[in-house]
Amino acid sequence: MTDTPSSLKRTPLHAVHVSAGAKMVPFGGWDMPVQYTGIIEEHRCVRSAVGLFDISHMGEFEVRGVGALAAVQGLTTNDASTLAVDQVQYSVLCYPNGGIVDDLTLYRLADDHYMLTVNASNIDKDWAWVTDGGRGATWTNVSEATALLAVQGPKAEGLVQRLADRDVTEVLYYHFAKGSVAGIPCLISRTGYTGEDGFELYVPAERSVALWHALMDEGRRDGIQPIGLGARDTLRLEMKFALYGNDIDETTNPLEAGLGWVVKPAKGDFIGRAAIEAARAAGITRKLVGFEMAERAVARHGYDVVKGGRSVGVVTSGTFSPSLERCIGIAYVAADLVAVGTEVEVDIRGKAQPARVAKTPFVPSHAKKA
Repeated sequence: MTDTPSSLKRTPLHAVHVSAGAKMVPFGGWDMPVQYTGIIEEHRCVRSAVGLFDISHMGEFEVRGVGALAAVQGLTTNDASTLAVDQVQYSVLCYPNGGIVDDLTLYRLADDHYMLTVNASNIDKDWAWVTDGGRGATWTNVSEATALLAVQGPKAEGLVQRLADRDVTEVLYYHFAKGSVAGIPCLISRTGYTGEDGFELYVPAERSVALWHALMDEGRRDGIQPIGLGARDTLRLEMKFALYGNDIDETTNPLEAGLGWVVKPAKGDFIGRAAIEAARAAGITRKLVGFEMAERAVARHGYDVVKGGRSVGVVTSGTFSPSLERCIGIAYVAADLVAVGTEVEVDIRGKAQPARVAKTPFVPSHAKKA
């Protein structure tokens, strides 16, 4: 069924985006702002100053009880037992065959209390998956009650610091703190999807509009702009961050996607472990790499990667990079072609366009990791 405006879900900030003149588009079943003033301008604002994103379409599941850790350990590939309270972990849910159900961030809220933040388009699927596979604990879907705002860029810390009731400079990368921002209770998480420093602010849905306006008002001195999904995509692609449905899905396993660093078989059994270990033993035949186009030609999802007249891979994401001012992308290619500098071609509408495997991330990360 084709999405129509009436069938699409809306975040609590929908009216704010419309009144700001955002161009709204369907995304994962939601009516979301793709841009306000333009993707390139918004992208550069995040890299140089600070941008504000509405990512309230993301899903949040809480799990608690004495069986919470065991439930999470059996579902996710990373080792949740290493998490301290107030710490965040990137992880993956897998099918028994090693394919990826979703990627997520895992929060340890208290001793026996965790939260999973999942992708918007996967909320219903993921909820069914975790509640079926994570028995022995109490699950609560708090997605509708929770809004999520991302404040990203080199001036993000200063902006949030001026509004917060605690010293957010002390919040480490992939950690969080509970406090208030502009007098509104928030979970203040030093995470993001842009490669810049900043925070993701979890807030009660009914308080999100007030928080948005407070951030925009206080951020005027920093040059803040609202940022749409278009720039969110170009920012994450410059970092080679995977997008579910484009770069990872049920047909890919974490090892070929470059996510082996979040697969911890030594922790014990989890769904997909045997298949992932079998794939590791057999040898990975394709890997996800970054590439740069020699000319200004955008390689789109699904385009063939070619070498010597034969297909050697497929593009999963591609764009024009506003930071580098050239076209970049990521693709699965045969494992013997992953070396940086390897020359390939991309079939763009029947024409073989030259490209080469590139070092990633394409631009340096400025996330505050220490």
